[in-house]
Amino acid sequence: MSVLYALLKKATWLAFFVGIRLSAQVPASYYLPASVSYNPQIPTPQQFLGYQVGDWHVGHDQLVGYMRKLAEVSDRVEIEEYGRTNENRPLLLLTISSPRNIQNRETLKTQHRQLTNPTQSANLDVKTMPVVVWMGYTVHGNEPSGNNAALLSAYYLAAAQGPAVDSLLDEAIILLDPTINPDGSNRFSSWVNTHRSQHLVTDPLSREFNEPWPGGRTNHYWFDLNRDYLYQQHPESQARMRKFHEWKPNILTDHHEMGTGATFFFQPGILSRVHPLTPKRNVELTAKIGDYHAAALDKLGSLYFTQEGYDDFYYGKGSTYPDVNGCIGILFEQASSRGHAQEGPNGVVTFPFTIRNQFTVSLSTLRAAKAMRSELLDFQRSFYRESSTDLTKAYVFGGTADKARQWEMLNILRRNEIDVYRLANDATVESKVFKKGESFVVPMSQPQHRLIKSMFEKRTTFEDSLFYDISAWTMPLCFNVPYAESRTTVATGEKLTDDGFPKGRVVGRSTVAYAFDWDGYFAPRAVSELMRRGYKLKVASVPFTAVLADGTQRAFTYGAIEISLSINNPNGLETLLQTLADSNGVDFYAVKTGLTPNGIDLGSSQFSSLRQPRPLMLAGPGIEATDAGEIWHLLDTRVSLPLSMTDIATVNTAAIDKYNVLILPAGRYDQLSEDKIRRWVQSGGVLVALGSALNWVSEKGLTAAKIKRIPADTASTKPYASSERYRGAQQIGGAIFQTTLDITHPLGYGYREAALPVFRDNTVFLEKLKDPYAAPLQYTDRPLLSGYISPRNERLLRSTPAAVVTNFGAGKVIVMTDNPNFRAFWYGTNKLFLNALFFGHLINPTRSLGEE
Repeated sequence: MSVLYALLKKATWLAFFVGIRLSAQVPASYYLPASVSYNPQIPTPQQFLGYQVGDWHVGHDQLVGYMRKLAEVSDRVEIEEYGRTNENRPLLLLTISSPRNIQNRETLKTQHRQLTNPTQSANLDVKTMPVVVWMGYTVHGNEPSGNNAALLSAYYLAAAQGPAVDSLLDEAIILLDPTINPDGSNRFSSWVNTHRSQHLVTDPLSREFNEPWPGGRTNHYWFDLNRDYLYQQHPESQARMRKFHEWKPNILTDHHEMGTGATFFFQPGILSRVHPLTPKRNVELTAKIGDYHAAALDKLGSLYFTQEGYDDFYYGKGSTYPDVNGCIGILFEQASSRGHAQEGPNGVVTFPFTIRNQFTVSLSTLRAAKAMRSELLDFQRSFYRESSTDLTKAYVFGGTADKARQWEMLNILRRNEIDVYRLANDATVESKVFKKGESFVVPMSQPQHRLIKSMFEKRTTFEDSLFYDISAWTMPLCFNVPYAESRTTVATGEKLTDDGFPKGRVVGRSTVAYAFDWDGYFAPRAVSELMRRGYKLKVASVPFTAVLADGTQRAFTYGAIEISLSINNPNGLETLLQTLADSNGVDFYAVKTGLTPNGIDLGSSQFSSLRQPRPLMLAGPGIEATDAGEIWHLLDTRVSLPLSMTDIATVNTAAIDKYNVLILPAGRYDQLSEDKIRRWVQSGGVLVALGSALNWVSEKGLTAAKIKRIPADTASTKPYASSERYRGAQQIGGAIFQTTLDITHPLGYGYREAALPVFRDNTVFLEKLKDPYAAPLQYTDRPLLSGYISPRNERLLRSTPAAVVTNFGAGKVIVMTDNPNFRAFWYGTNKLFLNALFFGHLINPTRSLGEE
């Protein structure tokens, strides 16, 4: 009995520490300012939901219903559905302001956008213009204090009465995005509500606080949407950023959560890790806004910290992307309850407490915006009026044989409101030749010059050696598109507007065969569809020149695909090829004769039969969800190749003989059955292991690749205070490196140049191999192209293998040290991964392991 009494006493004391009773629902006054009256015609969240905010985690359907109700009953609120998620959930944006501003919304929006146009902004009187504030909640679905606070923010702005509120709404237009990631949020809220007890359990070991893999942080395809603001690969991001650029807000808030043992963070972050292209004035205004947050949190008695832990370097994050768009991005991080109430080092963190902090800083942001309105508007005008002083006058790119990949790059530039022009004349820049009709120009003499610089530059020197996220994202390197920096202006032709997808062609008609290149980004999708329909395809392992139906000749290189009519039914084929050409950007060439003037003939044994990949990917506990999600997204949305996914425990007991490719994303595989995988590969399967999965494959002797041992630090003593920084500097958070690819190798099919930039964010280094044919992809002796790597790690990386192929019985084991599918925007190495799936069974390395 005494033990129980002690536990209850401890729980009561912990609850008192954060000012919340665990046994009773908090009243509305716990959240809402007491000095304000509220319009009784506007329903409170509790009246609509049937429970008080914080008593349960709001579901997205409930949240949508409440927001639509506010728009229905309040003349301050307009609502629009700006997009849909992968799971078809609505994405909402509320525009909240005074009734007069709501009526004049389009006029005010047009005027506000003029601030970003240097030819129009000079005559604007910012003293008479409203400030625009974007409030974005819960981009990570399992950080729920954000979207639950959005209920309170929307209610307050719709219902609060009095001169102060009226003045705020007259001088501000608030754009409220209540849930940026509805799919992840719904996944998480369902879990914690399902495991909520009537008497709240605060034990961190409880199931409520331990959501199952992959968790609710990510979207449907397990992507972190807070890393997608710049390259916008997902429907949520694309739709949201259209609205962002439609309005060009002055402040954007980004509401997050962190570990239960922390307190509360608001920006500015670590000053040495602010991106150099971010103006100093931005940092000053961020700090000034921070004073309002400090005052508000002090009034509550909530602890907080600033200028540590987080940075503003990578422009793909929600709180950093605004900084390169004339806006002030504000990151909020609240210590998470990860459920309804959880014990932590600072006491019990309750869900209502986390919501109250997020709601409090929402209001302090609005107070700052109102007080600093003229400063913020003037800063935005000055940001866009400032011309580029960079030595680079323009970036020129293009000329790749893969028009579809280049088209995707152009789309991203235009989505970021960057002006792109066709090249007016042939040009040679940095010894590279760019052809008119194939190449494009991005001049630096445009308002988005800072953003352009950040997307095209190769940066290798930094003030700090620690990074919260990646340190490099050079766009042409991501896409493997030729480009150059011009120190002089470049003649431009037509400005691109809505450039349609580069459709392919069916050139001629044949009774012999059709052939097409593997270069095109969507060629694997075309092949997958043809094989799904039963067509038998072959791939060339040697170049050849074919005589086309019109008598002309055309050269085909390694990896060209042949559709022979001697083994395929020609009925309906031409129509199907035209459909595939339109949707995949692939050119299909009718071949007149099987006899070729150069290279192999069409009946040569050096045309190898393809087999339809039947991939199985391991997913679940122990595996990096984002890496697995990138593979799923690639195969599902860009290749239309069905992917089976299962966890390690299931693979250990299930029959997997029907699969011919087994994919191991980065992760831990200690529990995976070695014997089962060994037998499966020996029987003819292709095992593809990426990143840290290589540790298991190498340890079990399934590959010729050997992992280097990282040498221990031999320094005798170092200051204890420097230990964290030293260890952090030895991590590779994300940088770009140069490799050399053997384009005659099946892993290199579809590439025309040996130089291939790759992305790396791990410290898996391989020993050099004796077999000269087993490593078709290797790092150069000076590998760093862009980003940060420590001198020690750079030495370990030089001239080492990046991909190794090993015969294992009748099967193959293909390992890649890096992630070729990173965040879905690394288009340039996707084909490397896909080649492993489509051509892996055809590779014949000289060394074989595992033969019995």
